[in-house]
Amino acid sequence: MKPLEQLRRDAKALKKAHEAGEAQAVLRMKVHGPKADGTLLHADYLHVIAQEQGFASWPRLKFATETEGLDRAGRIQRLKIAIHNGQNWRTEQLLAETPDLPDGLFAMQVALLNREEVARMLAEDPSRAVQDFGLRRPMLHLAFSRWIHARPDLEVDMLAIADMLVAHEADVNDTCPVGIGNPHPLSALYGAIGHANNMVLGRWLLEQGADPNDGESLYHSTELGHHEGLRMLLAHGAKPTGTNALLRAMDFNDHEAVRMLLDAGADPDDFAGEHVGGERPWVIPALHQAARRMCDGAMAQMLLDAGADPHRSFEGITPYAYARVFGNEEVRRAIEAIGDVPELSPVERALATAAEGGDLPENQVRQEDLPEACRDLIRTILHLPGKLEHVKRLVALGLDPDLPDGEGLTPVQVAGWEGLPDMMGWLLTLEPDLTHVNRYGGDLLATIVHGSENCPARAERDHVACLELARNAGVPFRADVLAGAGEEDVAAYLSDWATEAS
Repeated sequence: MKPLEQLRRDAKALKKAHEAGEAQAVLRMKVHGPKADGTLLHADYLHVIAQEQGFASWPRLKFATETEGLDRAGRIQRLKIAIHNGQNWRTEQLLAETPDLPDGLFAMQVALLNREEVARMLAEDPSRAVQDFGLRRPMLHLAFSRWIHARPDLEVDMLAIADMLVAHEADVNDTCPVGIGNPHPLSALYGAIGHANNMVLGRWLLEQGADPNDGESLYHSTELGHHEGLRMLLAHGAKPTGTNALLRAMDFNDHEAVRMLLDAGADPDDFAGEHVGGERPWVIPALHQAARRMCDGAMAQMLLDAGADPHRSFEGITPYAYARVFGNEEVRRAIEAIGDVPELSPVERALATAAEGGDLPENQVRQEDLPEACRDLIRTILHLPGKLEHVKRLVALGLDPDLPDGEGLTPVQVAGWEGLPDMMGWLLTLEPDLTHVNRYGGDLLATIVHGSENCPARAERDHVACLELARNAGVPFRADVLAGAGEEDVAAYLSDWATEAS
């Protein structure tokens, strides 16, 4: 890390470049700067420099460098970020280079499953088991840690640490906020099952009395690609009502998960539409969800047999019209078999014709005339297999190809997050706003990198090709994105880009 005086000079240079309107400086301030409008102060530019170095604020960076020394403080911060993000290869690399980095840092020793050191530090100060370390207490640091996937041989040590924490009054139902400025609580059980995919610790927590009805765990257990977490939660009394878990399982056309949830009492017409943690739900009512996620006819029939209402209107559209708009023939036929299907409106008919590949006059539909449920239609379908031509027809029809969704994500950002270079490449030909920053604070570059670590289908996608497209389109390089990249191939590509940009 650079000396503090150099970082201060960097803040002054950023201020000068930003006031001059230089594109990269403007983007850096959009990503890391203050969210409220108003006159920017020197402290705001220092804040951006600190965030780009991996610190929450300039005072925290300054304190760390004064207490730990420049190089060590930077390495410790990188290790904290790597552990927090589950970037095990970075964690291994940092520990190999400087094995004593975690020394004296209790939460880090917990997350790294260092049983001997945790026991020693608890004997020295038992209150450490319930102290705050950042936004989390030790039980949360343990639950959210993904280190067990790098070191499965430490399973016994992990459970011993859990026992030690509880013996020193840690709570298996402890929670932490989503992040700074977002107080929505996330439980230790969610951390183990939904975040870390740690079934061993999840089972231990349930056996120790963790509440399976925490509002998060059941929903996220449907995302894991297996049913172990879902099965154990239901076995310990998890109730599907109000969780949207059934609807999330439909994102993956997962018949077994849906059947398990229906058997556990899930109501297919139950939809919790309230915002959670500042986000609107990523799901919608069951038959609409089946239509837009291109679920098959068997899924639709399962829902209908369980009592799903085929006539329910959601945001101005019925399940039948939604199936037509998305081109989901199987869900369409399942609803038609019941009879009494509604007539399509002129807008619905035009959208259905576009889905079916029919010819339509250009600019026939105005964005403002769309039903609310179709407002983000391009963004909603672009990740589905074989939808590029469908997207092209929707753009020709008059839909906005650069419209941000409720979270501020634009279609090109979603295509990058999904790792779809063909879709992203075509959207780039429409000259979208490459400086747009979504509600998560991500520009196009950061969104692609985030998708490389979090997109459920990332193993089959090509995020490096998307980075290449962004680079060729003139998206500016950001060193802080490289520092946070968790996938090795993505980090390697960004390192090459950094060399060229320097």
